[in-house]
Amino acid sequence: MATDKVLLEVLNNRFTGIVEEMGYIIHRASFTVFIKETWDFDSALVSTDGEIFCYPRNIGVTNMLGMRMDDAIRAVGDVQPGDVIVTNDPHRTRGMCTHLPDIMMFKPLFAGGRLLCFAWCFIHSSDVGGLVPGSISPTAFDKFQEGLTIPPMKLIKAGTLNQELLDMILANVRIPEQNWGDMKALLAALTTAERRMDDVLAQYGEEAIRTAIPDLLDYGERRARQIFEAIPDGDYEFWDYVEGELFSAYHVRIKVRVEVRGSDVRLDFSGTDPQVRAAFNLPTYDKPNQWVVLGIVNYLRTTDRSLPLNRGILRPVSVSIPKGSVLNPLPFVATGVRHACGYRVSDAVLGALSQAMPQQIPAAGAGQVAIVLLSHLDGETGTYKVNVLQPMQGGCGGRPTKDGIDGVNFSAGSLRNVPTESIELEAPVFVRRYMLRDEAAPGRWRGGAGVVFEFEINEPNTIITARGMERLRLRPWGRAGAGPGAVSSTVVNPGTPDEQVVGKIDVLKLAPGDVVRIVSPGGGGYGDPLERDPEMVRQDVANGFVSAADAAAVYGVVLRDGVVDLDATRRRRLEGAPLTSAPFSYGREREEYERRLPPAVQDVVATELLAYPGSYRHFLKERVYDTLLANGAVDLDAV
Repeated sequence: MATDKVLLEVLNNRFTGIVEEMGYIIHRASFTVFIKETWDFDSALVSTDGEIFCYPRNIGVTNMLGMRMDDAIRAVGDVQPGDVIVTNDPHRTRGMCTHLPDIMMFKPLFAGGRLLCFAWCFIHSSDVGGLVPGSISPTAFDKFQEGLTIPPMKLIKAGTLNQELLDMILANVRIPEQNWGDMKALLAALTTAERRMDDVLAQYGEEAIRTAIPDLLDYGERRARQIFEAIPDGDYEFWDYVEGELFSAYHVRIKVRVEVRGSDVRLDFSGTDPQVRAAFNLPTYDKPNQWVVLGIVNYLRTTDRSLPLNRGILRPVSVSIPKGSVLNPLPFVATGVRHACGYRVSDAVLGALSQAMPQQIPAAGAGQVAIVLLSHLDGETGTYKVNVLQPMQGGCGGRPTKDGIDGVNFSAGSLRNVPTESIELEAPVFVRRYMLRDEAAPGRWRGGAGVVFEFEINEPNTIITARGMERLRLRPWGRAGAGPGAVSSTVVNPGTPDEQVVGKIDVLKLAPGDVVRIVSPGGGGYGDPLERDPEMVRQDVANGFVSAADAAAVYGVVLRDGVVDLDATRRRRLEGAPLTSAPFSYGREREEYERRLPPAVQDVVATELLAYPGSYRHFLKERVYDTLLANGAVDLDAV
């Protein structure tokens, strides 16, 4: 490392100041609720090779660190001072963008007449055209239904706005004024980054900065390798499912084998199900992109909170992802709900790692973010208004030494809730309830509780979508003798003669007076419930997370008049049996599914499907499973 250690730390802090100021500018200058309140945006400084060398700690989403920009840089070609490139194209950026609503911009920064690095930022646009308001429908089956695709193009060339390109973009979206407002916030952030980098160059000199950028990436790699070396060598396998409701009778399996050799980690996704004719595909192009490594990044950041935030920490990680699978689909498939797959990949990777490091990895959290979006027609202008009401998360999984966090899923904890006052100001709804649900998975360390969101519609011609809703059928898994988490649900007009249980939401068309209640999943528990502190159980009963009957039956805690009866509790626990002896508790729903379709059978089918074209595999999988189940019990001899 050529840069002095003290200077490297100083420059890293200066760079961090730049990317965080970019984030605060986007936050303050943006127009849409989803950016202003929920913070679905990000910023970074990127090397000329496409690696993020500085990433914010305190603002924006936390799941973009694994992004690579090299293919997008090559797609643009020559750049000059004053250029700003815009894109949302998963194919031409080869997985830098992963769905169309993510509008990304980057600006080349120069020193001494030569390219130094890039400033980059993005926002999740609340609408980019397409089939439904908000642009994301789970049932979309190709990208052309999901909105406008923008290849990497110069929105600003040598300081001059490309008005024709801008007009084309805004003519194809439902909320052009809001979209342009958000885009101008990105432009302001990039301009500020350029000015701040010029200040750093003036103080420390061009040579010092050019040397520090690769040194920071190398330093991040060394720090990460120290963490990986603490994991025992071995192969650790796990799988989980994206639920097939809305597009299939069968769930989509995400399977991973985490191979640890010294400080090198390989993620092998052989056995993962094929791409689907729906919007759940995750375009990785067989690269360790931001979604595939999300669980790894969270593990690294939790293990060493002083870890430098740059993509060097992911250099030890490689992947193998079958082409034509749901994690490496062919071009032009629908990808709008790719985050459902991304969060399940994180669950699977952490489930595998927990076998190696059981005292460091929590149980599964909610593993979903259902973005509840409302669209309605303005009665006077006839134009659409589109607003995100809430990013519905759920509870964290119980941790090896602490309860799960209520209402927040650790994989998506950077997404903030929208205050009720903002919702009711921006959208024609009345929020009736926004609260924690009264259920938490049992364990020595209980799972975090999910969230209840109930609202009433006030205007006609109202449409609700909720992309990314998961865990309605299969529970977040519990760990080390604990129980699994609670499933989610969606009900329209609950408690009335018109009550309708709708499950996953694609598009709900609602009238004034209709009420929607969405309940998000709770995280799984960790550890034997019989080992939980009786006083903590008493508090759970008082808070409504556990009933008095379950306190006695599951936790072995006897309460009399709201007080723990220590003698009766001691006797009850001596007589009681552990909830489960299994290292993972998946819940009866997954156990029944895998009884019908054993994992070994799924392995064989996934392997055989590789011999067929990727776009046919989902259809063939369905036909094979239909045939197998029609003949009764399924085993390997039947395949």
